[in-house]
Amino acid sequence: MAARATALLAGGQDLLLADLILAECVYVLESFYEVAPARVATLMRSALALPSIKVVKSSLLLRALEVYETDRVDFAEAYLVAQAEATGVGEIVSFDRSIDRIATITRREP
Repeated sequence: MAARATALLAGGQDLLLADLILAECVYVLESFYEVAPARVATLMRSALALPSIKVVKSSLLLRALEVYETDRVDFAEAYLVAQAEATGVGEIVSFDRSIDRIATITRREP
């Protein structure tokens, strides 16, 4: 499978990497392969830098990876923070206290 995937990536054809699929890659690397978050972030940034990979908004994904790596929160929360920042929403309603680590966002319990 790896050889086929590598050939596809090198084939020059544009490939869409949906945000949800990037999140799934993060999850699989962490949970199944037990890759450390810093390495996961590096791998995902490398994937985003491939010329054949297209995403809807790379700045959002790169910010989510930054929050995930530096603030030690799950990728889903990091993505939520990146979306809140991008839209100007300053408050997130969540039970997840890990969001409190991010200075740019205020978390409120439901």
